[in-house]
Amino acid sequence: MRYFLSYLVLLTFFTSCAQQVKLDDIPIQEEVRNYSIKTFVSGISIPWGMAWLPDGSMLITEKSSDLIHFINGEKLNITTTFHDLYIRGQGGLLDIEVHPNYLENGWIYISYASNEGEGDGGNTKLIRAKLEGNTLTQVETLYKATPNTTSGIHFGSRIVFDKDGYVYLTIGDRGNNEENPQDIHRDGGKVYRLHEDGSIPKDNPFISVAGAKTALFSYGHRNLQGMTIHPSTGKIWTHEHGPKGGDEINILKKGANYGWPEITYGLNYDGTVITEETERKGMENPIYYWLPSIAPSGMAFVTGDKFPDWKGDLLVGSLKFQYLELVKLDGNKVIARQKIATDIGRVRNVKIGPDGYIYIAVEGKGIERITPN
Repeated sequence: MRYFLSYLVLLTFFTSCAQQVKLDDIPIQEEVRNYSIKTFVSGISIPWGMAWLPDGSMLITEKSSDLIHFINGEKLNITTTFHDLYIRGQGGLLDIEVHPNYLENGWIYISYASNEGEGDGGNTKLIRAKLEGNTLTQVETLYKATPNTTSGIHFGSRIVFDKDGYVYLTIGDRGNNEENPQDIHRDGGKVYRLHEDGSIPKDNPFISVAGAKTALFSYGHRNLQGMTIHPSTGKIWTHEHGPKGGDEINILKKGANYGWPEITYGLNYDGTVITEETERKGMENPIYYWLPSIAPSGMAFVTGDKFPDWKGDLLVGSLKFQYLELVKLDGNKVIARQKIATDIGRVRNVKIGPDGYIYIAVEGKGIERITPN
């Protein structure tokens, strides 16, 4: 009996290991070009955020500071007053999102690296403002992470609204993985949830914890540069950069700890081990992870009827391998992967436009549009 129990323990262990390996045991299929790719907006060095106004015109952020209104085939530079913009490394003018009730209230939400506050350097900031003519006005600060740091990495900075009207913001660990991600009293390595005016929801998970950052929704993240809402379930899906390997796709849960750097499938960039653990009780495992890293940026579910074979699947941009990845899903399970727009360049963002076509922001080019043949 003792040997039989030992056998069961070993069998369970190896089965668990096999399941973990199988998470990334999905080879990527080569591109099948049954679509066309054409330049939609050219001449943008590092396009970061994309959003559409109700008239169908597009707002685009360029990391170095330009806020662009693309309307009637023309690029117009919007006048802004971001005097605290901190441009260094990955930092600059980042994401943009239009309020779901824009026609009623006119609010536009923007995130950027800001040097506001004490200390050298900067940290991620969320503002909202209104567009009057060609000028951004009525600028309001909704959240500013602290402390400032001269680190030029891991600003995170994606924005989404959920179906209940809350606004979510991601902020990376700012390169300080020893202190920020696991400490709910510090900014960095977190997802934040706010009311549309920046006030804190009373049911946020850490609202009653003394000294905690009450805007937090989840923690234990590294650098989230993809966030989107599932069109059917309303759940928030994210992806984040791992170190050397271990980029993750996660489904957010209120108050959950996603483990960085206590658990990870990645290594340090020099190949040394960060931790031997890939899972731990009380920490969330990803639904999928990439080995090797693809350096994911931008994330969108395929909706509408323009791409019926892809409907309900996930699009993820790859900075490292310079393609768009179609992540095929069966519920919450990844079942296949396929390359799209191979060798197009460093994909910074992807969104489904109001016309149902796929728009991708490509560094050194601008905005490209994918349409079915």
